[in-house]
Amino acid sequence: MSTAAQLMVNCLENEGVSVIFGVPGEENIRLVEALAASNIRYVLTRHEQGAAFMAEMYGRVTGRAAVVSATLGPGAINMQLGVADATTNSTPMVAISAQVGQNREYKESHQYVDLVSMFAPITRWAAGVPTARAIPEMFRKAFKLAETERPAAVYLAVPEHIDADVVDYPELTPLPRNVVRADAPAPGQVARAADVLRGAQRPVVLAGHGAARNAASGALVKFAEQHGIQVANTFHGKGVIPDDHPSSIGTLGFMRRDYVNFGFDHADVIIAVGYELQEFDPVRINPQGDKKIIHIHRFPAEVDAHYSVDVGIIGDISASLDALSDALGARRFVGTADVPGVGLLAEEFARGQHDSRFPLAPQRVVADIRAALGRSDVVLVDTGATKMWMARLYPTYEQNTCLVSNGLSSMGFSLPGALGVKLARPEARVLAVVGDGAFLMNSQEIETAVRERIPLVVLIWEDGGYGLIEWKMDLELGEHYYVKFGNPDVVKYAESFGAKGYRVASADELLPTLQTALDGDGVSVISCSVDYSENLRLTDRLGELDDGL
Repeated sequence: MSTAAQLMVNCLENEGVSVIFGVPGEENIRLVEALAASNIRYVLTRHEQGAAFMAEMYGRVTGRAAVVSATLGPGAINMQLGVADATTNSTPMVAISAQVGQNREYKESHQYVDLVSMFAPITRWAAGVPTARAIPEMFRKAFKLAETERPAAVYLAVPEHIDADVVDYPELTPLPRNVVRADAPAPGQVARAADVLRGAQRPVVLAGHGAARNAASGALVKFAEQHGIQVANTFHGKGVIPDDHPSSIGTLGFMRRDYVNFGFDHADVIIAVGYELQEFDPVRINPQGDKKIIHIHRFPAEVDAHYSVDVGIIGDISASLDALSDALGARRFVGTADVPGVGLLAEEFARGQHDSRFPLAPQRVVADIRAALGRSDVVLVDTGATKMWMARLYPTYEQNTCLVSNGLSSMGFSLPGALGVKLARPEARVLAVVGDGAFLMNSQEIETAVRERIPLVVLIWEDGGYGLIEWKMDLELGEHYYVKFGNPDVVKYAESFGAKGYRVASADELLPTLQTALDGDGVSVISCSVDYSENLRLTDRLGELDDGL
């Protein structure tokens, strides 16, 4: 006999789902039972927030909606942060939770809250499943909305009586996948964009998250090379053009004006390729709102006074770049190589390679991480001062190999997220870089990684405080408050879960420790003391450079 729970699993298998992250509850035990009899791997996590981050990062590197599952009430609410993070980071995800039966939704009831209303603002679509007969259509719609056009999270609530439904539904089968994409850019828009560029002297490309999601790296590099246009990327766009390519001028998104900003100061046209406003405020690159902007993406641009689009090319990003290149013919530009500031990131990185102080300078930590990882290995960088240093300074050579959260910028995502990435890309070595403030937010998922035999390495930048908040307070207030805390013995803590623990005691120990951990086949946690006095030195240097130009 076919049950509603089995029908849901059939729908998930039809969507190509191979893994689900979650914590079961009393109200969805039939779904969990059906999953146990399927080919889908259920990864039991220690917290629903961790499960949601795992699903988000799995979807981030695959481009396909991953699934997170929870029980009703507190379980569903726990996974909301990861769901919101996925939506604001334009990542496909399907979140499924249990809900009370419809026979008690209308009144005060144990563990009942209106979950659909709670999830609606943080998803593309949130709905309750009203009957088992709706499952095939609703599940197909959920994955279609999550993956089509601009990816996002969706949410489905399954009442407990539907989870337990044992009525035979032989006529109900999963619906075929039919995700339709408009790929060809409009020739008229391409021609208009070419006209804008023919009148330009110093155009510059800003490559964003959409360029990485749409695998536009090859087309972007070709476009830049053919026309002598240099390329900056957002935090989310890291790797869409290799940082060692001559056309690359670095990463935008630091909280103050950085070296890369100077390339935009001198630009007259910004070609935004896959850029989305939540990545960072466009006032940072177009403060007067007077630069011409060409928007190339799968969907129209959001409206902003500093992102007033002159021409929008909507369609497949690679096809749009190729069409625009054909329309420009042999036209080449002077580029921004002579602009003050360009190249200084590489010099800063080079200095950091030889900095022997201890606690370690952030630049040295970044340099050693780069030396330990291959070009295709993946590093997840948590929110905090770690993100500021890694996102701006870490050389990245392939898209989706340096992952940050810069939409919602959630703390605590990188450790659980690393499990999702490792399952999606088992051939890559995976490193989670996390500050000690974010580490304990989801450190319990070390146990999940050990139990599920998911090899990964966690590197903790340890300074006993919320470093980014302290940095911001010192910059704007001249002093800081309530940002310091104590830490456990991280080595013993890791070992208590069955993982390996390491403590770096000198600058020369970090790289070999990273290499040993990354070459292993288990879970390792490394504690590294960091000297964040470099934070204010960096912003002082950038301010002096800005004043001198």
